[in-house]
Amino acid sequence: MVTIRLARAGAKKRPFYHVVATEKSSRRDGRFIERLGYYNPNAKGQEQKLVLDVSRVEHWTKNGAQLSDRVAYLVKTAPKAAA
Repeated sequence: MVTIRLARAGAKKRPFYHVVATEKSSRRDGRFIERLGYYNPNAKGQEQKLVLDVSRVEHWTKNGAQLSDRVAYLVKTAPKAAA
């Protein structure tokens, strides 16, 4: 089953996350199918905090992908101008 979740990157104490579509059985930072955007909780500006390809997220969810809890929240709060 395909899931859309966060993959952690960045340095120690400075998290940076990629939003990825991946197989549920793969590791958190392991192999992924497609990178859909990123989330930087340390960014100063709101527009730099979340960059997400909303149309690709909708494509994956229409084809049966499940969103993780955090990604579902981020998609809900994503700026609609990106769509």
